Amino acid sequence: MNGHHALLFALQTQGFALIPADQQVGSIDTLSPSWQAFAGSWDDLGVDTHMADLGRYRRRRHAVFRSAAGQLWQREPDQAHFQTLNYNPLNGGVERWFEPVLPSVAENRVLRDLLACGRQVFDARMGQARNWRVEVHQFRIEARPDAPGLPTPEGAHRDGVDFVMVVMIRRQNIRSGTTQIFSAAGALLGEFTLSAPVDMAWVDDHRVWHGVTPVEPVDPSQPAWRDVLVLTWTAR
Repeated sequence: MNGHHALLFALQTQGFALIPADQQVGSIDTLSPSWQAFAGSWDDLGVDTHMADLGRYRRRRHAVFRSAAGQLWQREPDQAHFQTLNYNPLNGGVERWFEPVLPSVAENRVLRDLLACGRQVFDARMGQARNWRVEVHQFRIEARPDAPGLPTPEGAHRDGVDFVMVVMIRRQNIRSGTTQIFSAAGALLGEFTLSAPVDMAWVDDHRVWHGVTPVEPVDPSQPAWRDVLVLTWTAR
């Protein structure tokens, strides 16, 4: 069973999949200049000031892309990110504006390859080519000795979309950050840790809930963080 077939089978049968970097279904070279520039852009994220828990441990940038079936991806004008309280009881219910994804990142080959890969997989999962709206989130979760970083401060949740892709970019001096997948009834269905660059989690947001455990520094005297890219997919 090749990578795409294995991924589709996992999404169909269990609603989620872990795809390690060495089994990736795309063609991303982490030694390439494109990847180095892409991953390096996480050093220039703005602080998320919308945290209802008053935390300042999360940095991010945001963008929205849209594509008609089989057409080129187009970046939409910058806009707010909105989730209802049903999906995000901590930070939902308000329009949240974040610093936009930089043009150099939006045009980077890595992001374009991820969008192309995701569309191929999700079109196949839906049974036909679809019109897609994708929200792009760059996240850095910082951990301090006296304040663990919370990748999902709202706890186990759904995002209110069709599918979610989570791509590991870089882990620096952290432990934990384990992805956990739950049924709607709260049963733990699986857990794994994205550790290597381009490790990916793929989630059917209609079928399962997901969350990530807090991250803590390994060496308390050194900076510690977890960088991920999250793409949320909604068929139109």
